[in-house]
Amino acid sequence: MVFDPLYLVVIGVPMLVSMYISYQLKNKFKHYSKVYLANGMSGKEIAEKMLADNGIYDVKVISTPGQLTDHYNPANKTVNLSEVVYHERNAAAAAVAAHEVGHAVQHAKGYSWLEMRSKMVPAVNISSNLLQWVLMGGIVLFFSAGIPYVLYIGIALFAVTTAFAFVTLPVEYDASNRALAWLKERNMVLPNEYAGAQDALKWAARTYVVAAIASLAQLLYFIMIAMRGRD
Repeated sequence: MVFDPLYLVVIGVPMLVSMYISYQLKNKFKHYSKVYLANGMSGKEIAEKMLADNGIYDVKVISTPGQLTDHYNPANKTVNLSEVVYHERNAAAAAVAAHEVGHAVQHAKGYSWLEMRSKMVPAVNISSNLLQWVLMGGIVLFFSAGIPYVLYIGIALFAVTTAFAFVTLPVEYDASNRALAWLKERNMVLPNEYAGAQDALKWAARTYVVAAIASLAQLLYFIMIAMRGRD
């Protein structure tokens, strides 16, 4: 099955698109990291002010090692910013910091898609750990011995991760929308700085779209294998 031309298309096309978007994303953030904020605020200060403006005082903004490691942790209520975002004072840092605080605002306000995503995490963790082995074993058993049940379980596990990828989309887009609305309404950035933040977040969001589509394409491919084998 590895050399099935259709499978190569299913994994190859999304991979190429993902590589292109990742390349563009890196270039965008590199470019907007040179657009320095007129207000002189760092990513940490941007995040703390957005939290305060939303009446959130139980969330800490901390620095985390690495690049592209920015995230909000609802378990301990921390906005984790990579070192470059935490310290820098540019449009790219402002965009990322505000986006991550957007997740903290979602958490505080009980945003339904975030709550659904959080509830899915345990199931996704189990599915991710088992998926590769169950799916490979299922395909082997299906075509060598005509036993379909392991493959069906693998498809079900894959469906969980695919659903998670699609639930993630509104969570990420909403966080960006909250970030951009706050930056604009509070006059935190100048028009050119806002345009840079908006463009950077737009490309960041596209990585999640491609991941979701790629996951769906692979899920449909394995479903097709199961249906083909039944004929």
